Amino acid sequence: MSSKNTLFFIFLLISLLSVYGKHENGHNLFNLKPSKLFVFGDSYADTGNIRKSMANSWKLPYGITFPGKPAGRFSDGRVLTDYLARFIGVKSPIPYRWRKYAVNRMKYGMNFAYGGTGVFNTFVAEPNMTTQIDLLQQMINQKVYTSYDLQSSAALVSLAGNDYSTYLARNGSAQGFEGFITQVVNQLAENIKQINRMGVKKLVITSLQPIGCLPETTYDSSFRQCNSTQNQLVNFHNLLLQQALANFRNQTKDSTFLVLDLYSAFTTVLGSSKFMNPLKPCCYGISKEYSCGSLNEKGQKMYTMCPNPQNSFFWDTVHPTQAGWRSIYLSLQPSLRQLFN
Repeated sequence: MSSKNTLFFIFLLISLLSVYGKHENGHNLFNLKPSKLFVFGDSYADTGNIRKSMANSWKLPYGITFPGKPAGRFSDGRVLTDYLARFIGVKSPIPYRWRKYAVNRMKYGMNFAYGGTGVFNTFVAEPNMTTQIDLLQQMINQKVYTSYDLQSSAALVSLAGNDYSTYLARNGSAQGFEGFITQVVNQLAENIKQINRMGVKKLVITSLQPIGCLPETTYDSSFRQCNSTQNQLVNFHNLLLQQALANFRNQTKDSTFLVLDLYSAFTTVLGSSKFMNPLKPCCYGISKEYSCGSLNEKGQKMYTMCPNPQNSFFWDTVHPTQAGWRSIYLSLQPSLRQLFN
């Protein structure tokens, strides 16, 4: 075939792809899902950043379902990050703290989330969300990631309420709480804007889960009743977050901001019959002085654990089991398809 005919066929192929490679709504069939995932947040998203000396997530029985040993995840197995990465079609991004030991995994993105952290500083001396975003900026400055990497990526921004538990511990009451919620959401909005300005066009931001239904709250009712007052405050946070992101959508036409509605997903799963006594954790301390994974001076276990984590929604007093996260993920799939399909 002559070079002239070759060029003609290449041109014809490109023309056909441009015509037939589209859905009826105009989206190109050949647009790929993001090739990288960047993660910011706390223990709902952390896959191993928090230091071993600071968290029980590095102790047994954490990680017994996956990867079979403690690995820093606050669960018996996979967490939200792992399921979102699976949906996108990439491997779960390497935790920032372990980047030097798995350079080949950096092509899937990076996880900057640290358990126990918040938008502002908490009692956990690890990077807050602003600092986590700065860590990514440093990697961009060092040419580890390019502008194309950012544009072909997605970001997960996870907030599970550590700012609020810190506020209550420092102030001793909920006085002025609504004003503080406004501060948290305003700063969270600034963080989301910054990630978007760096070049990430698809952002997934979690709403707050029903904190009043966490086992640490339902403990006093023998894990049978949620705290409606706490959940009302959570709803206020989620409303402000929705409003902030609605403004972003109006101002930014080339980006997508998806609120991953953990509140509704948790409520739906907890209200189903899938888990027996769903508010009761699988693993918890024998008294309030201890927690899942705690040992005494003699090395004896100071916690109890259910026979099968698959039958429990909550793993410990704050975090879901792998089975719990999987149920949440399945509930959220329709929303995720809107963003990534």
